[in-house]
Amino acid sequence: MTEHARQALELVRDSGQFKWYVIPLLLLVIYVYSVEVERRNWNVLFGGLALWGMDLFNEIWNSLVFHATGRAPVWAAGGPTAYQLLIGLNIEICFMFAIMGVAAAKMLPPKETRILGLPNRPVLIALNSVAAVGIEVLLNKAGVLTWDWSWWQPSFPFLIFLIGYVPFFAACFWVHDLATVRAKAIAVGAILGIDAVAVLVFGALGWL
Repeated sequence: MTEHARQALELVRDSGQFKWYVIPLLLLVIYVYSVEVERRNWNVLFGGLALWGMDLFNEIWNSLVFHATGRAPVWAAGGPTAYQLLIGLNIEICFMFAIMGVAAAKMLPPKETRILGLPNRPVLIALNSVAAVGIEVLLNKAGVLTWDWSWWQPSFPFLIFLIGYVPFFAACFWVHDLATVRAKAIAVGAILGIDAVAVLVFGALGWL
């Protein structure tokens, strides 16, 4: 086991790490979504939930990589936290992604708008993903987001881009653009349903 993995593992679901600022952060997330409910802005609400659900899916398989290898997860979240949910996911990251999806969906232009002559959705997926990878590199350099595999490093950011973020924004924009509220609810329900089953099964097995 790498030292980074050991340090992160010691924090996982340790209630002694709890800090009171998690409560106002939770209320902030609730407020962000309640505004979209109040406005009946279902495109943004479900788009935000889709991105959050995709992040949770990534965090689950990241934990399974650590369980399977015994060496390290693909990424580990270290340092102070109000609560560590999984080896690569603390409560601050969880809340951040819950809000990130809403922000990304709110900034979407109409589908017919083109950027430099190109369809805006693929362009914005790429731009948002590049920006997110850049932030991750800074967090890695700060030592709070650690990477112990040679193929997941600042010097080789392509997998971080393709696996770490492109699916997040693609799912967010796809759900946002679905024609009906029912279709959006089914899509998000499927994403979160898979997450819930995985947490229950792998959590019960002690793999998370």
